[in-house]
Amino acid sequence: MSFETKDVERKILAILKILQNLQKPAGARIIAQHLKDYGVVLSERAVRYHLKLMDERGLTQLVGNQDGRIITESGVIEVKNALVKDKVGLTITKIELLAYRTDFDIDTRRGKIPVNVSIFPKNIFNKALKTMQPAFDQGFCVSRLVTVANAGQRIGDVMIPDDKIGLATVCSIVINGTLLKAGIPMDSRLSGILQMLNRKPIRYTEIIHYNGCSLDPSEIFIKAKMTSVMEAVNTGNGEILANFREIPAICLPVVERVLAGLKAAGIDGILARGNPSEPVCEVSVDPNKIGLILIGGLNPVAAAQESGWEAENHCMSTMVDYQSFIDFNDLLKRKNIAGDKAGKER
Repeated sequence: MSFETKDVERKILAILKILQNLQKPAGARIIAQHLKDYGVVLSERAVRYHLKLMDERGLTQLVGNQDGRIITESGVIEVKNALVKDKVGLTITKIELLAYRTDFDIDTRRGKIPVNVSIFPKNIFNKALKTMQPAFDQGFCVSRLVTVANAGQRIGDVMIPDDKIGLATVCSIVINGTLLKAGIPMDSRLSGILQMLNRKPIRYTEIIHYNGCSLDPSEIFIKAKMTSVMEAVNTGNGEILANFREIPAICLPVVERVLAGLKAAGIDGILARGNPSEPVCEVSVDPNKIGLILIGGLNPVAAAQESGWEAENHCMSTMVDYQSFIDFNDLLKRKNIAGDKAGKER
């Protein structure tokens, strides 16, 4: 495959991913805007050219008299079967992208933050929420802040299907993003299953490095039923989702200020912090770095799935405005559980 052909294929794959995520017809202007998030700069005219090629290959379909396209079944298969070498490292790229897009200001408490979206069948949603409550109450989450959406509504870029309800939980990447905004680089190394003993983190029993993974590790661990979050909640001993990050030791004073600002805004997620150059929970740390263990944002959802309430999880999936969130307990008190806050994200 020539360089030019490979370049075209990658642009086509990026367009297909955008249409798949949007789950609604989109024209060249909207697609061109979203392509920038993939590091692809194309004019509207160039996007239309690529869309025409994709129509001819049956990957996209024109809707109505405008230039809006939707992804076809063949297009979905094309995304799924993309070259492995183009997929490897996709997770770390998503983390970096969402961190860059995070514009939450800890002082004004305004801006967008990254979330995980879990989609539940409507008839089990209330029961799943009650199962999640102990995990939220005992801090097995990045934040108690959540937002919801009914069928036909959106949480960020994620459309909620018929007979489903979407729940957005705060993603630990918010810490990456706010530190980046403060000029502090954070190295996202791995995600894994962390053993808890007497409510204290001990060691990782399973790990997946972000830079060699094409799928989100948390989704893999939950699907494989490798967590015991409910046990950790009830007894203090169990295995939970947790992520490992590194920061430059010299930046610690600024890091502490940013983390204090996040905590005041209801966002925490720091489970353990090491000393410079010293291992944390048996994970080695580079010289002059400090290791941080961040609790996984999907732990409450993992607890629900351990109890049999299945969900379709979209980790690190989209951005939501901070003002759209409510406290988990306030959500439980609502008569109409799938509230109107998420509707703002249409």
